[in-house]
Amino acid sequence: MNTVLQAPLMLITGGSRGVGAATARLAAAKGYNVVITFVSNEAAAHAVTADVEAAGRRALAVRADSADPEQITQLFSTIDREFGRIDVLVNNAGIIAQQSRLENLGFERMQRIFAVNAIGPMLCAQQAVRRMSTRHSGRGGVVINISSASARLGSPNEYVDYAASKGALETFTTGFSKEVAREGIRVCCIRPGHIYTEMHASGGEPGRVDRVRDTIPMGRGGQPEEVARAIVWLASDEASFITGTFLDVTGGK
Repeated sequence: MNTVLQAPLMLITGGSRGVGAATARLAAAKGYNVVITFVSNEAAAHAVTADVEAAGRRALAVRADSADPEQITQLFSTIDREFGRIDVLVNNAGIIAQQSRLENLGFERMQRIFAVNAIGPMLCAQQAVRRMSTRHSGRGGVVINISSASARLGSPNEYVDYAASKGALETFTTGFSKEVAREGIRVCCIRPGHIYTEMHASGGEPGRVDRVRDTIPMGRGGQPEEVARAIVWLASDEASFITGTFLDVTGGK
């Protein structure tokens, strides 16, 4: 039997850059086959899958918008066909928009941010539970939702819509974790703080982490790999009695 094919599979949405890419590389080093989704940057996604394959694991990059139910259904059909299993879902895909106060936020922006950051993870989890749950003859699994410290802090004057969407994701984590706790599925949530990723540029301030780092008790921003280590640990059997839990990776903020 091909041991590479029998390796556990981790699906990481938004895996072409930042925390998602770091998680994909670490997961491969820990023995996972990896599927990542991306929306626009195909070259970056293929660079990540090449690194996974260089580690001796199977990898696949799939173009899929987390907010589109049809694309998510197709994504999971592809996983069924190519791998025949899913063991870990990391709901990492997320977006922010230009820093702004509430009164200047457009309706379409609010809708899009909630569609990707809150509804998207629910759509993916819905597909995953149908395959993981012992109720559906699955072998169990783990769902890790990637929230943000902003869900606690609110991001006033910058991203209150983003923070609110992550708050919704956290409430979903709590409810879903209890719903499937006796079906072999653990559901946890990671709250990254100020991490050095490209995401800040889409908010209009590429240097944001350096601006705020003195407000962080540890006095520095975090690296994507530091978040990835928390994700992969929570997904592992070392965290076997942990569900419905929120882990801050924030340097103390």
